[in-house]
Amino acid sequence: MQAAKSIPLSAHELRDAVRQNQGFDASRLDRILRHEEGRGVIEVQASTPWRAIADYLRPGDKHAELASLRTTMHTIGESIARNAAGPDGRPAVAHVESITIITPDGELRRINRLAHGGLFAMVVGGHGLFGAIYSVTLRVDSLARAVNDTAHEAPAPAARPSLQLLLPPQAVEGFLAEARSRCAEWRVDIESAELRDTLPEDETFLRWASRLYKEVSLQLAMLQTIGGAVRATQLRRELIDSAIAAGGSFPIARTPEATREQVAACYPQLPAFLAEKRRIDPAEKLMNGWYLHHRNLFSRERCETRWNQA
Repeated sequence: MQAAKSIPLSAHELRDAVRQNQGFDASRLDRILRHEEGRGVIEVQASTPWRAIADYLRPGDKHAELASLRTTMHTIGESIARNAAGPDGRPAVAHVESITIITPDGELRRINRLAHGGLFAMVVGGHGLFGAIYSVTLRVDSLARAVNDTAHEAPAPAARPSLQLLLPPQAVEGFLAEARSRCAEWRVDIESAELRDTLPEDETFLRWASRLYKEVSLQLAMLQTIGGAVRATQLRRELIDSAIAAGGSFPIARTPEATREQVAACYPQLPAFLAEKRRIDPAEKLMNGWYLHHRNLFSRERCETRWNQA
C-alpha cells in the first residue's frame, strides 16, 4: 500500500483545503507536471526540489547538479515565496512564466506578469501570503542561463543560519573592516564571510533586489546561552545599521532581528504590503511566522521612555 505522502496532491484538493481553512501536506506537491520543449517551459509543483528539475532537464550534468545545490532555497515554491536569488544571483522572478495559485477565497488561478501584474508582483516575494502556490511554470532557457552563469566556486548555502547583508560593491571592503572592529568589541569571532553578486529586478512589490548588491554572509561564533543570544541580536542589529549607513540593505526574508526602524528604512513599502494582505485575505487564512512577526512589528504603538530621576 502506498504511503499517503507519495500520492500527489491535486489542485482541487489544495483548493478545497484552502476553502475550508484546513491544513495540507505540502510535501505531496513535488511532481514535474509537464515539459513543453516547443514553448521552452516546464511546469512543476511547488515543493519540487531544484535538484529534481536539474536532473530532469540535464541528467548527468554535474555542473547543473552543483548549481541546483547552490540555490538559497531548497524548493521552487520556497524560492518564489521569497523571490530568492538563484545560483547566478538573479532573483527567482526572472525564471517565471506563470504561477498557479489558490487565492485566499478559494479560487484556482493561473497568473502571469502581463495579464495579472498586480497580483503577480505580490505573490512573487510575497512569503506565501497571497495564495497557496500549486505549481510554477518556468522558462527553460532562463534556467539554463542560470546554470551556465554560475561560477564553479560559488558558495553553497551555509549549514547554520548566517547574517545576510546587502552592500553596494564599492562599500564591501569598508563594511568588512567595520564589522571586524565591532565584532572585536563584542569579543565575537567572524568564523567566515562569504560574498556573492546578486542582480536587481523591478517586477515584485516587496523587492529586496533593488540594485546590484554584494551579498555578504557572516557566520558569527556565539555562545549557546540566553546571554549569548541577546548579545548576538544586539551585534547583528549594529551590523545591519552599518550596512544601511554604507548604502546597503538586508534581505527581509532572512533577517528577523531587524528593528522596526531598520525595516522601515529599507522596506518603506511594507505597510502598504501588509494593508494589501488584509484587503485580499481579511480572514487571514494564509499566515506564517514571517507575517505574524512583521504585522506585530508595525502594529505596536510607540511609547515615550521616561527615566525616574528619584
